[in-house]
Amino acid sequence: MLYRDADSWRAAPSKRVLVYGMSGLGKTHMSTTLRDSGNWFHYSIDYRIGTRYMGERITDNAKAEAMKVPFLRDLLMSDSIYIGSNITFHNLSPVSTYLGKPGDPAKGGLPIAEYRKRQEQFRLSEIAALSDTGYFAERAQQLYGYPNFICDTGGSICEWVNPDDDNDPLMTTLSSVALPIWIKGDEAHTAALIARFDRAPKPMAYQPEFLLECWQTYLSETGLAEDKVDPDAFVRWTYARALAHRQPRYEAMARWGVTVTADDVAALRSEGEFVDLVARQLSNRKT
Repeated sequence: MLYRDADSWRAAPSKRVLVYGMSGLGKTHMSTTLRDSGNWFHYSIDYRIGTRYMGERITDNAKAEAMKVPFLRDLLMSDSIYIGSNITFHNLSPVSTYLGKPGDPAKGGLPIAEYRKRQEQFRLSEIAALSDTGYFAERAQQLYGYPNFICDTGGSICEWVNPDDDNDPLMTTLSSVALPIWIKGDEAHTAALIARFDRAPKPMAYQPEFLLECWQTYLSETGLAEDKVDPDAFVRWTYARALAHRQPRYEAMARWGVTVTADDVAALRSEGEFVDLVARQLSNRKT
């Protein structure tokens, strides 16, 4: 582990962490708190995916939709207008919009084959963006002069690693350049996440085997044809299963770093409080 105990963490002139957990438990709050201190470089995996690894696909998808409109098609063909993705740290919707949801095209759904293709594109993109963590940690310090670094990962990081393998290549690489921090929720947080998702279901990335199992089970239980599935109904049905699928994977990954609770993170108001929180967890781990 990058920091062997609380003393080495506190004394480190350069602190590097990688935070992961389900979306909605505080990764953004933690990252924003540290970034606003002026001493931390914030590396967003989803932002990197949207601007570097899937940027062209996202833009081309928007162009393809525009090309269906004769007025816009003529303007695009003559280079009279430009279509781009306005992705920011606070607006990552271009990525999720491109991922989409499977089901009835009349309700905005994608054919399952196209949906699975985009899922695979995202998987490869997220692994590549995660693999860039060490490069960005060095770049942040050498180019911009930031002493500290936080990598804000997506909730799907646990889908691309083998959490039971002590030599998992991705986790071995990441834990060598940053301290992994798992934000753990409790049953109340899980219920709140499910309720929030039910109100506004959004696209997610899934492990291929898990997605296929869910899709086949949903079709079997509902008796629906693939092109008659309500996209929102399917992702709502899948979400609670995804939480249950991810929880043990996150927990197994925790041995590469430290664990904090969602309540701990919600209470953070300063860089100093964050340093103290990590120091306590390092001491608890040693004990």
